[in-house]
Amino acid sequence: MTLFTKFLGASAALALSAGAAMADPAIIFDLGGKFDKSFNESAFNGATRWAEETGGKFAEVELQSDAQREQALRRFAESGSNPIVMAGFSFMTPLGDIAADYPDTKFVIIDAVVDAPNVKSVVFNEEQGSYLVGMLAAMASKTGTVSFVGGMDIPLIRKFACGYAEGAKAANPDVTVIANMTGTTPAAWNDPVKGTELTLAQKSQGSDVVFQAAGGTGVGVLQAAADNEMLGIGVDANQNYMHPGQVLTSMLKRVDVAVYDAFTAGTDVEPGVASLGVSEDGVGYAMDENNASLVTPEMLAAVEEAKAGISDGSIMVHDYMSDESCPALTF
Repeated sequence: MTLFTKFLGASAALALSAGAAMADPAIIFDLGGKFDKSFNESAFNGATRWAEETGGKFAEVELQSDAQREQALRRFAESGSNPIVMAGFSFMTPLGDIAADYPDTKFVIIDAVVDAPNVKSVVFNEEQGSYLVGMLAAMASKTGTVSFVGGMDIPLIRKFACGYAEGAKAANPDVTVIANMTGTTPAAWNDPVKGTELTLAQKSQGSDVVFQAAGGTGVGVLQAAADNEMLGIGVDANQNYMHPGQVLTSMLKRVDVAVYDAFTAGTDVEPGVASLGVSEDGVGYAMDENNASLVTPEMLAAVEEAKAGISDGSIMVHDYMSDESCPALTF
């Protein structure tokens, strides 16, 4: 049930037993693959945790192109998978087109909102977690310049960059923040060579700490940082382990929890919108043995104070997607 061809190939391959299919949830990974060490892999980890804890099974597919999104949704719905979870905002249009055709199927979309009676939309306050790692970046920087590498240039990724810049300037009003995007097509999520090039260009402009929100491209960013006396910052999953002692922290986005909760709820998934931020532990920053030596007690105290302020509302972090503007950064 886990092979791409079983679900996007001939319809005969979907002749699953009704009893098994009706009981199984499904997940569709976005471009970049389930082992991207970032967003998709976090989603996969949530699904895997559910399977290990319950003994259940889930269907899955890794897309090879944008054109396969609607086809994958229809295949899973027609095979009886329920709920069907989508990892990524790019499913918004195809899900909006087909949700009404399968009123008895529950759909869960992560990073986008689809208004339908059988859809749960899970979104995150990425700007809040990015603010926290931006503070750490500015406090760790020796040059007074930090940077950001995004994947595809879309409002969601600008939301990361904007929060990062705001946090950096909260910690050091004189800091310089450089931001670059990898591209304007989905290929931007899986171009580690371009990620490396952008990181080196930012280093030449003085950056010594770089935050990436770029999917598979970010692997190149973190590698380039580690190879060139810069500190990297991971995203979505805890990526501190990738270069111990050279990844300052990772901006955690609990996609794994969103998937785990959806699979656990099963057909009882409640439609509507769930917005997860710092106060819900939906976003945050990673501390472990791999970065403990990089974050001083003073840095930790400052970022924890900011975290509390965001949670109680005394610190308001600007959401780029609210008005497509950023007070702390010019794109």
